[in-house]
Amino acid sequence: MYIDGLNCSRMTRDQLVTLRRARIGAVTTTCGFWEDATESLDAIASWRYFAEDNADLVGIARTAGDVRQLAAEGRTALILGFQNSSMLQGRLSYVDFFAEIGVRVVQLTYNIQNDIGGSCYEPVDSGLTRFGHEVVERMNRVGMVVDLSHVGDRTTLDAIHASGRPVAITHANCSDITEHPRNKPREVLEALAERGGVIGVTTYHNLTRGFIDTPEAWSEMVARTVDIAGAAHVGIGTDANVGGTDEYRAWMRSGRWSRRPQEGAGLATGAASSGPPSWFRGPGDFPVLEEALRARGFSADEVTGLMGGNWLRFYDEVLGVPEPAGSGVGEPALASGGQ
Repeated sequence: MYIDGLNCSRMTRDQLVTLRRARIGAVTTTCGFWEDATESLDAIASWRYFAEDNADLVGIARTAGDVRQLAAEGRTALILGFQNSSMLQGRLSYVDFFAEIGVRVVQLTYNIQNDIGGSCYEPVDSGLTRFGHEVVERMNRVGMVVDLSHVGDRTTLDAIHASGRPVAITHANCSDITEHPRNKPREVLEALAERGGVIGVTTYHNLTRGFIDTPEAWSEMVARTVDIAGAAHVGIGTDANVGGTDEYRAWMRSGRWSRRPQEGAGLATGAASSGPPSWFRGPGDFPVLEEALRARGFSADEVTGLMGGNWLRFYDEVLGVPEPAGSGVGEPALASGGQ
């Protein structure tokens, strides 16, 4: 099945129809960026009502088994995720509460420093904080995916080593291949793969920088990422924002913390952005990605893994699978550089 490791669109029924036509079995949604606990609860309620109103097309998945069951029913699994940990509001117990109501993916930081660690845009990355170590441990215990996509490199490495379970970079590329603060260097991808994690290579044009003009160019970027991380540790995370408005993008980039223009992933660095591609308009074009990977020479098993199988294996290990108290999973690894 096809799996999209991250989509930030505010979805409509028409978009759900497109997901089904493209045979996408699961997608991680973006329930929020900067929202506090109450606002995040409202967002979760909205997604649950949305799934209820469109139950012929989708359902909310809490486990990998749910993903498989929904796919068998001809429906797409929505995995509830947040691109920031702001809804925790400094409360460790909120990890459990949000897990209990179905949240399965939380990115530790977004585009600015928080009480867990540093973001990819900070001039100095603080590393994973003491609170951050406890949050990672708790996320391990409740079966929640630790997402490191917008996280600074030092904090990312700290989290990889602190986590007792594999972690994910749901939507980024390799900065050794295409330079951007949001992308991750070789050492991060190697550490991620060594501990069983997955990176979702993205089609987002601001992060591909010269590898999005054609499907062939994108598949070459995937091939070079596989050379670094291994075919079993690469998936797809489109970071698609279908129908996104300027107001929505401004909220994503600035939230309430800044009155200055924030460029986010549009930050000028490296090669010039080529603009959104005509050949990939959103997740509905997933079959084009499969065709490009086959044409690049990946084996049938590798294509199956890259298009979704690697995410599903990762979900089997992490998603909604609690660890018993006292198991030792996720114990803080302060020697890795955390403070």
